[in-house]
Amino acid sequence: MSRGRGKVYLVGAGPGDPGLMTLRGLDCLRKAEVVLYDKLVNPFLLGLAPESADKTLVGKSQGRATVDQKEIESMLVEYAQAGRRVVRLKGGDPFIFGRGGEEAEACRAAGVDFEVVPGVTSAIAAPAYAGIPLSHREHSSIITFVTGRPSGGRELDREDFAALARSRGTLVFLMAMTRMTDITAGLLQAGLATSTPAAAVRWGTTPRQVTVAGDLGDVAAKASAQGLRPPVVLVVGAVAALAAQLDWYARLPLFGRRIVVTRAAHQAGELRERLEYLGAEVLEFPTIEIIDPAEPAAVEKAYSALAVYDWLVVSSRNGARRFLDGLLASGRDIRELAGVKIAAVGPATAAVVEHKGLRVAARPVEYRAEALAEAMGDVDGTKVLVAGAQAARDVLPLRLRQKGAHVDVVSVYRTVMPRSKGNVGDLENADMITFASASSVRNFISMAGDCAQGLLDSMYTVAIGPVTASCLEEMGLEPDLVAQEYTVAGMVEAITEFFANKGTVQ
Repeated sequence: MSRGRGKVYLVGAGPGDPGLMTLRGLDCLRKAEVVLYDKLVNPFLLGLAPESADKTLVGKSQGRATVDQKEIESMLVEYAQAGRRVVRLKGGDPFIFGRGGEEAEACRAAGVDFEVVPGVTSAIAAPAYAGIPLSHREHSSIITFVTGRPSGGRELDREDFAALARSRGTLVFLMAMTRMTDITAGLLQAGLATSTPAAAVRWGTTPRQVTVAGDLGDVAAKASAQGLRPPVVLVVGAVAALAAQLDWYARLPLFGRRIVVTRAAHQAGELRERLEYLGAEVLEFPTIEIIDPAEPAAVEKAYSALAVYDWLVVSSRNGARRFLDGLLASGRDIRELAGVKIAAVGPATAAVVEHKGLRVAARPVEYRAEALAEAMGDVDGTKVLVAGAQAARDVLPLRLRQKGAHVDVVSVYRTVMPRSKGNVGDLENADMITFASASSVRNFISMAGDCAQGLLDSMYTVAIGPVTASCLEEMGLEPDLVAQEYTVAGMVEAITEFFANKGTVQ
């Protein structure tokens, strides 16, 4: 099959926080056929590219190239000439100390179409997350960006430092850690006062962010004493002193906490976003994959017989979505449910139902299946269809039958272990692990194997509700925290309160 004309997109991935990537950059990434990415690009962004896209690490780590720059340029040209959409995903901004200009020149020389998608550079983002405004009416109206590693082996010389010292503004040095002693010494020799405020920011805009504040005379020694390693941005100037009062990011309630999310990959987004919004570093380790039921014919039979039922019961968001989406996909419409009352466990499940324009007739105050049976009231003699997961707990159907209902159960999905398994080693040094279902508990223990007990002993364990907590206990594990409201929002609220009582990150 012939391809269309290829094109290269030089896309700025931003400084680390995936939320700082531009909408145009995301659009390019989601349509990419090839992604050549830098070492410091947030791995979460790579997951937004199509699964079919070829993804290759080509960036540098602490100055050491994984792929030679000329080879990178050749790859860009060759892929584009083969008719492919190529995203060169670069940390920060492509044209700020990122060799994006050289890559654009290579494309132009080869007659390859290219587009530059600017990104948020760490030169402004890292100081902003550390509470340092680079410009300020009372302190600085000039900002100078400097690379700590000039090209061609050239070092900043006396004239360079003299010019920088004369600027009387804010100086921002990128890639500054390995040259910080030389940089500060050069500025001091050029006449800047020892007391000039300075701050070094490592891993800016990420939950690993560390800010070392001081002055020009001691910031290099302080940064070294605290073990700072690249990537580091150094800010020199009066505005650096404002970090002490404007450091908003490190004051977020979950800042610096590393929390493992075990939900299915396509469902982790809400929990991830809520935790990251509060400053946590989220480690995704999907333990569940949701797939079609083993007997789809049974679902079709249930759709055909909807008119005979008095109640439709959905006890999970997955069950509600799968059942209703399947109903529409089968060529039927919502009118098939005319006269059928719907019962749903919890606000998230009810929201799926209501989003389809349907009303929920019964929902329990307590978000569990047992309570749902009571919320439905008198069901003696009624016909009830329960739609849920294959091999789900049979507590709800049993309770409804005890109340005199005629109950049919249909499996609209199955939960299995993911085909692509995460790296257990990535979970070391995590503070907490979250479980949103009993199956996520069982699958995690199976996937982690011999490491499971040690990992769970090393971090706090959270259950979304009592059913999940009971599963942990059956496995010989006592949960450290059980959410009072059995929802994602309730779990995040409980986690936030839990860590607030634990004090600051050590």
